[in-house]
Amino acid sequence: MNNDAGRILGELGLRTRQVVYGTAAPDELPMIMKVDRAHLVMLAERRLIGRKAAAALLRCLESLNPGDLSERPAPRGAYLMYEGYLIERLGPDVGGVLQTGRSRNDLKATITSLRCRAWLLDFAEQAIRLEAILLARARAHQPVVMPVYTHFQAAMPITYGYYLLGVARAVGREIDALAAAAGGLHICPLGACAVAGTDLPIDPSRTASLLGYIDASRHALDAVASRDAVLRMLASAAGLSVVLSRLATDLQLWSTAEFGFIAFPDRLVGGSSAMPQKRNAFLLEHLKAKPGRAIAAWAGAASAMAATPFTNTIEVGTEAMECVWPGLAAVEQAVQLAQVVVGGARPNADRMADRAAGGFTTATALANRMVRDGVPFRTAHREVGAAVRAALDAGATSLADLDLAQVVREQAYGGGPGSFAEPYQRAYASWVRHRRWCLDWRDSQAEADAALAAAVTSVM
Repeated sequence: MNNDAGRILGELGLRTRQVVYGTAAPDELPMIMKVDRAHLVMLAERRLIGRKAAAALLRCLESLNPGDLSERPAPRGAYLMYEGYLIERLGPDVGGVLQTGRSRNDLKATITSLRCRAWLLDFAEQAIRLEAILLARARAHQPVVMPVYTHFQAAMPITYGYYLLGVARAVGREIDALAAAAGGLHICPLGACAVAGTDLPIDPSRTASLLGYIDASRHALDAVASRDAVLRMLASAAGLSVVLSRLATDLQLWSTAEFGFIAFPDRLVGGSSAMPQKRNAFLLEHLKAKPGRAIAAWAGAASAMAATPFTNTIEVGTEAMECVWPGLAAVEQAVQLAQVVVGGARPNADRMADRAAGGFTTATALANRMVRDGVPFRTAHREVGAAVRAALDAGATSLADLDLAQVVREQAYGGGPGSFAEPYQRAYASWVRHRRWCLDWRDSQAEADAALAAAVTSVM
């Protein structure tokens, strides 16, 4: 292969090359080829290259298996190796026109955007599936009375379904944040060229449409300098992992023998290599730790971007982006684990109810009944507190013969568990909206792929 790049004739050594260029992601070359198809169609339609050259290149791309290039040397990176292959095969008059009206800078920004878009769409579908699991379990366990805790002390009676509904609503808001972050992935950087556009009459909106974007970037420098959409996507995903780690903390505590609120089937627990009696809900520990990796990824990417010039830079386009993918993988794993543990957790209704009664969780309800009889709340609070002390001194486990389920039903104001139906319907409507968003986005990508295939056929 001829490595003559004009001004630059030398090559990096092998070890340095591996540091600088690394190994291309498995989906990178197919995405480059997809971008090339759209770009060639646009160049042919704008008559910036001959239709015969465009057709020859497109036919070559149609027959090319990316795996066939895996063993070729890439002294200046995967893309130039690939472009060199096309020039070798088709000659410089055909293979050499591919970069007309384009640079590696806007191409790289576009590939990053496409990878993030593909990841986010798949991930959002899994997050929405988790939202559905939480809502289904919330509805199924809505009658199961349990204590809610503040400062790790039993506080008031709620239900397990009410708890899961709260988590589902929090997950739904994180999905809303993901959808908002996705907005930055609807603008295509292709057309920005190296940093300041081009004097060739290209049509970036055409390539953007063929690639499934809503529009092309209207500012070339911003398009190649910025990766803020990637940071927002990672931050939103990390936020979801934080919510799930808090869920895992509760489930792990409640699954201990001391609590006995939650049981997991054998398939979701592990044993001990030394202690035969152990049943460790170890999946929850993985789930609790995932935010650390996601947050570290965001911090690493943001730190690599900080104090860099606002232009195309290696720090932003390469180094920062390499931090992102492990963080996204960790959040993806967190959602998969949460689906399993939420679906598999089984509440012990008797144990939950016993602890709600034994924890004096009806004390606030008793004080409020005194308020309804005209007693000032602070006076009622003091009298009920004294009654709790006296009951404990006497060895009693409850204050009065109050029905826990009735107390829960009466907590119908301020978003309490007695008003379960209305927040559940709102959360369900949110899930429907999220699902529709994903389906519409998936459909729009399929339509763009069909349009690209038709345009390629027309040029060929």
